[in-house]
Amino acid sequence: MSYLRTQRNTGAFQTAAYSAAMLSFWINFLDAPNDIDQAVAIRMRRQDIIRRGGKRFVVLIEEQALRTWFGDADIQADQLRHLLAVTSLSNVSFGIIPLMTERVAVGSAGFWIFDDNLVALETPTASIEVNRPDEIGLYAHMFEALKVPAVYGSTARKLITQVIDELP
Repeated sequence: MSYLRTQRNTGAFQTAAYSAAMLSFWINFLDAPNDIDQAVAIRMRRQDIIRRGGKRFVVLIEEQALRTWFGDADIQADQLRHLLAVTSLSNVSFGIIPLMTERVAVGSAGFWIFDDNLVALETPTASIEVNRPDEIGLYAHMFEALKVPAVYGSTARKLITQVIDELP
């Protein structure tokens, strides 16, 4: 079984409305061409791989990501409810690193590890692919360190529900 380890909520775990709101921000900020419909469609197609099976996903996000809004409160609530559904999938291990928790590592940028063959980093202006085994090993080591303070399962879902309840 192959798997994806990620330290960020990829488009594969986002609703269309949340993706559109987030991408709108970057399009406006960067004064980039508006290809939002195409970009959202691509992100939504990524969700097929999650439900298709055959792959395992180990996802870590910071609690702050649950509290960072793109769009209005309804869009945020729908996004959080979507995460609740995703966390219950059998092929997804979804961890949340709580705020105000002791930790031994801080990821400086979001990254995705694909089957120990590739690490992808995405910034607002560039995509970076890392394929040297020694560098991939460093990201894998960082990922393992980031997993330590994370909460999973019912504790993660309780945290998501708490954030939903705090929305106006």
